[in-house]
Formats: sequence, structure tokens, C-alpha cells
Amino acid sequence: MGQRMFHAAGYDAVGLSALTDALGIKPPSFYAAFGSKAAFFERVLERYASTELALADILRADRDPADALADLLARAARSYAHDPQRTGCLVLEAARGNDESESAVLARRIAERRREQVRVYVAKTHPKKADAVRDYVATVMSGLSGSAREGMSETRLVGVARAAGEGIKVLLG
Repeated sequence: MGQRMFHAAGYDAVGLSALTDALGIKPPSFYAAFGSKAAFFERVLERYASTELALADILRADRDPADALADLLARAARSYAHDPQRTGCLVLEAARGNDESESAVLARRIAERRREQVRVYVAKTHPKKADAVRDYVATVMSGLSGSAREGMSETRLVGVARAAGEGIKVLLG
């Protein structure tokens, strides 16, 4: 429930009373369970990152990196536009926040960890190209997320993702 709320409205727009109402608990119970709204948000981000576009399922050693990364981009495009109530990527959109915002700092930490997973995956087969491919994939995913938030259709996003997949093949070629 909290994930959907944060995704739809953003961290700052979701108040503690809305969260506790949605969870069916009182504020003291919320603080006992989670410590703070920021700690709860971090849990939500971690859960989202581990289930939405689970990198371990996509970036497998038995897959060609170009194919796996193209698949990642296509899945992201579909995921980011699939539900009109939660467009874009929760992590990437939260990371766009104010530089000093606790929510943005938390999201950036998770985003960076996921970018590092991509870099490490690519480095196993293309060590000299890993940084450039990581940056390319991260930039495309950010653009897909932002475009989904702006209302670009799933069909158009998938088309962009497929074109970007071809770009990955060129980078790794």
C-alpha cells in the first residue's frame, strides 16, 4: 500500500497519517515497527528494487550481455507505463528530488547500487566497456522513466527501448 502511495504522489506528498491509515495502524505502532517515515520509505524502495525488474533474474551469466540489457530496457519500458497509477520507476523518480532530501539520498543510493550491478555484469565479458555501457543503460532507463511519467505510451516506450537495445549492441561490438 505504501509503495503505491509513494509511487503515485511522491515521498513528500504522502503524510504519516495517510500511511498509518492505509496500513491500519496508529502512529506509535508505525514508529515502533519502522522507526521513521524515511526508514519505511527505504524499505519500500528496497522491496521495489528487488521485485520490479529483478536484476538477478535478467542479468544472468548464461545470457549474452547485449541481449540481457536489451531485455532489461524493454521490461523497464513495459513496467514504467503499465499501471497509470504508478508510472515511471519509483527509485529513479525519487532520486530526482532535492539534493538534500532524505528520500532522494536513499533513492540515489539504491539506484547507484543497481547501476553497479550492471557495470559488474558487463565487466565480466567486456571490462573496458563496462563503464560506458552502465552509463548508457542508466541514462536510457532514466529517460524511459521520465517519459512514462510524462504520459508516453507503453508502445512508444518499448520502441525506444528496442532502439536503445541496438545501441547496446553497438557499444559492446
